[in-house]
Amino acid sequence: MNRKLLVLPALIGLASLSLAGCGSGGGSGDGGGAIVVGTTDTFQMSKDNPAPFDPATGYDIGSWNIFNNTYQTLLRLPRSGTQPQPEAAQECHFTDSQGEQYRCTLRSGLTFSNGDRITSQDVKFSVDRMIKINDPNGPSSLLSNIDKVETPDDATVVFHLSGPDSTFPFKLATPAADIVDSGAYDATKVHEGYGVVGSGPYELKSFTSGKSAVFVRNPRYKGTINLSNSRIELRFFTSSKAMQSALTSGAIDVMSRTMSPAQVAQLSLGADQGVKLTEAPGTEIRYLVFNTADPTIAKPAVRKAIASLVDRQALTKDVYQRTTTPLYSLVPQSITGHTNSFYDAYGDQPDLAKARGYLAGAHLDTPVPITLSYTTQHYGEATAPEFTLLKDQLESGGLFRVTLQGVADWNAYKAAYRAHRYQVFGMGWFPDFPDPDNYIAPFFGKDDFLNLAYVNREIRDQIIPSTRQKTQRSSAVPDFETAQKVIAADVPVLPLWQGKQYIAARSDITGTEWALNASSTTQFWELGRGVSTD
Repeated sequence: MNRKLLVLPALIGLASLSLAGCGSGGGSGDGGGAIVVGTTDTFQMSKDNPAPFDPATGYDIGSWNIFNNTYQTLLRLPRSGTQPQPEAAQECHFTDSQGEQYRCTLRSGLTFSNGDRITSQDVKFSVDRMIKINDPNGPSSLLSNIDKVETPDDATVVFHLSGPDSTFPFKLATPAADIVDSGAYDATKVHEGYGVVGSGPYELKSFTSGKSAVFVRNPRYKGTINLSNSRIELRFFTSSKAMQSALTSGAIDVMSRTMSPAQVAQLSLGADQGVKLTEAPGTEIRYLVFNTADPTIAKPAVRKAIASLVDRQALTKDVYQRTTTPLYSLVPQSITGHTNSFYDAYGDQPDLAKARGYLAGAHLDTPVPITLSYTTQHYGEATAPEFTLLKDQLESGGLFRVTLQGVADWNAYKAAYRAHRYQVFGMGWFPDFPDPDNYIAPFFGKDDFLNLAYVNREIRDQIIPSTRQKTQRSSAVPDFETAQKVIAADVPVLPLWQGKQYIAARSDITGTEWALNASSTTQFWELGRGVSTD
């Protein structure tokens, strides 16, 4: 087996005031037939999710894997570096010194996969639609600071913001700003079913629930992406074990989401000479969320006691087999502004005396009963043993009595935590873009995606607006450091670990070193078929 270790550039958010396009892509690789990619992600229509492939409804890594390959945005992040570059746009820039007005010019000849011409009115329609629908499971919060969108002509779109926002170009590079066809999508309702009308590098050719999705090169695509294949088949598996068996047998060519830590460790040993494992630094984080609307969890002493008892080192070593690293802030390492605020407040080892002191100071009888909820499938098979270990850690000193609640249905899980039906629950975060703002604002800004009961006015009304005024992101570091200290002091969330990125592929598959972007979504177009190195 071949193993590649990637060293990516430091993920320091840097917003440019002027972005210029340099032509279009499209590529010529045909890949020698379909490349089959395995995944444990699931896509099911339901009452809670009638439109799985509508950008307005999806704010998770599985959905964005589909969106990033089939829809187009004005800007996108390049292979390396963190500065957004033009995609559907020919050029974009701020037009004022305050950073409140942003103008883009579309590249010429853009069409949707159905042949409809793309104009600036489609861009306005898509953004206005995202905001109007405001689906609770969607990414509309990323666009909440847009006051209005103007289209002075068919090729020009102007965004007027409610305040300065140097991160706005990053947001235009996310599926929150995916361009949809105003002739095919309703302005106020979600696009039900599995159909996709986009202008990205691929068309969704077919979808069979629970089995596979087939993507073919979009012949009408005009943008900056060069495709290394002409066809991708995404094949769905109910377990990572079944997915690995398919890779070993050659039934699939690639697997990434979601491999278990044991599988990563096994593949690292090189037992299968026909498979290569690619490892890269990652910015995925995992954390606990505290429902401060709950009478027990509302007490700061309870949250601080839990923070004093969690052993991150044990989680990363015993459950994740060192495929993750302990995390002591919502802002991970390699992102500018990272601090170890929870380490400073609670240390890196369990402190039973400190935890007992918090509870005694609040005159709480022990053991305190709490329920830890988690999704059994969405974040992989290691989540259940992770929460079993967390339960053991919290109960070991007799201060807590923990009930575990595993939930299989991801849509039901999201609906429940947004309705404040869980006391403490587990979540993961894959960044929308590599800037510290994206680890603070989605959680504590207006219209936060978790619908937290906790509100901190200093972070929401002062720190977030202040940092968005700073084009040089390094100058925003003191404010982000303050936010992390506030979060550690109040403990509305508890960071646990930061993940690495892994992708495994047959030895004749090329492009794996570029296939996972900074948000951990799979860029299908990077995968090609070369010569086997068996």
